Amino acid sequence: MAQQSGNSTAYYAGNRAALRVKRAYQRKYNKKKKEVKRRVDLKRKNRQLGTYGNRDGKDVSHRKDGSTFLEKASKNRARNRSRA
Repeated sequence: MAQQSGNSTAYYAGNRAALRVKRAYQRKYNKKKKEVKRRVDLKRKNRQLGTYGNRDGKDVSHRKDGSTFLEKASKNRARNRSRA
């Protein structure tokens, strides 16, 4: 089954200027110390669990209490996103 594109994909496909603004914001956001630390911590946890770079399709997922566990990447990334 082919993957469907969302509303934001269609919006940015037709609004290149808006896409440039979004990408500029995202580049700035990704450089924040808090975000860099977050990514480093997640990568470290993935390596500790032996799942980093082995293409097993697993992500380190966070529970509400702050603990982590391995979860299928598609389930982890689908949670808490907008559904228009």
